[in-house]
Amino acid sequence: MSDLPRKAVTRTARLAALPLGIAGRATLGLGRRIGGRSAEVVTAELQQATADQLFKVLGELKGGAMKFGQVLSVFEAALPEEVAGPYRAALTKLQDAAPPMPAAKVHAALAERLGKDWRKNFRSFDDRPAAAASIGQVHRAVWKDGRQVAVKIQYPGAGDALLSDLAQLSRVAWLLGPLIPGLDIKPLITELRERVAEELDYALEAEAQRRHAEEFADDPDITVPGVVAQADQVLVSEWLDGTPLSEVISSGTQEERDRAGQLIARFLFAGPSRTGLLHADPHPGNFRLIKDDGPAEGWRLGVLDFGTVDRLPGGLPRPIGDSLRMALAGDADGVLDMLREEGFVKPSIKLDPTAVLDYLLPIIEPATVEVFHFTRAWMRAQAARIADPRSPAYDLGKQLNLPPAYLLIHRVTLSTIGVLCQLGAKAPFRAEMLEWLPGFAHPVAEPAEG
Repeated sequence: MSDLPRKAVTRTARLAALPLGIAGRATLGLGRRIGGRSAEVVTAELQQATADQLFKVLGELKGGAMKFGQVLSVFEAALPEEVAGPYRAALTKLQDAAPPMPAAKVHAALAERLGKDWRKNFRSFDDRPAAAASIGQVHRAVWKDGRQVAVKIQYPGAGDALLSDLAQLSRVAWLLGPLIPGLDIKPLITELRERVAEELDYALEAEAQRRHAEEFADDPDITVPGVVAQADQVLVSEWLDGTPLSEVISSGTQEERDRAGQLIARFLFAGPSRTGLLHADPHPGNFRLIKDDGPAEGWRLGVLDFGTVDRLPGGLPRPIGDSLRMALAGDADGVLDMLREEGFVKPSIKLDPTAVLDYLLPIIEPATVEVFHFTRAWMRAQAARIADPRSPAYDLGKQLNLPPAYLLIHRVTLSTIGVLCQLGAKAPFRAEMLEWLPGFAHPVAEPAEG
């Protein structure tokens, strides 16, 4: 079937097979440990086999399953390298494996959404999809005024498939958790389910994309393609050339990696400040490095896919910047008070301020230096520290709460850092925070007395 496999029983059966396979491998792994093989070796083998099975199923299903896989993909930097290699290969297959809708279905969808004379809008239309995403595919075309455009068409039945997949995945979240140490899978899936309606609404996406395109229209560093037309489940945007970030990750020069990393960090902090919106899907497929023959400082970052955004009218919340500034200043009591005030620490929980500071400082290391080298080894160390039951950070982390208002911000920040670690970028993270993150550079001035 070349469009979404929509029969609930078929999709559920494929996803339901995941925990059976994982449980079977876990039993086999226990036998191997009893037989004398080290727990580390057996765990690595189980993670690798689980990743292979998981992404084979997710890639076949598209929909919410593929969306979940894309979100997970930015966290692969937290895995041990012997597992991360095959894991990255499985994820690459996931991005590329979604079978396209046949031309006849594409034409029917366009006729239904743009009208039976839809071809009059285009000078030419390529029936071969240029890209496949979790809920739709993109075709390259030439608009009637001569502009090169990208035509994004939603898969028929995408909404039902998204909800069905994510509901099924939430039931097996506890089995998938060991894939990414330190990442709580169930809240991630819950949040994805809550965002489904928004992501399916191409009118909302067009509105968010227009706002970014207008704000960054003359920007020397960030490029967002303009919206050409939108109707129902079709979105037509200006075509954006450039090197896909996945290629920079796999084979880019250090100069390309560093420039891409700098600009991704800038967009993370500057985007909400300038548009009141947080681009909430920062996986590599949504970025392009736009190079020219000049120096790297003139290269730009192209940003795609505004289907999921967080609305932040005042930019990123000021308490984030305030708490980070206080943490770097060693103000343990101030940090804990701020975390309590914002709901990260519930009133009934008693914590040692110094222990909280010790928990946070390694995570916020990129904010302590002028240029930070993001590496997979660093991210693995952070994940292992938080996920190791023998670590004080493990116990403290379990006592922290993530307020709903911060859930998407937290995921986007972690995802962006994951991408920077995949790049191995040396980036001036601190400088971007100083310029764009409210409260980080200095506290609010006290009103003058009298």
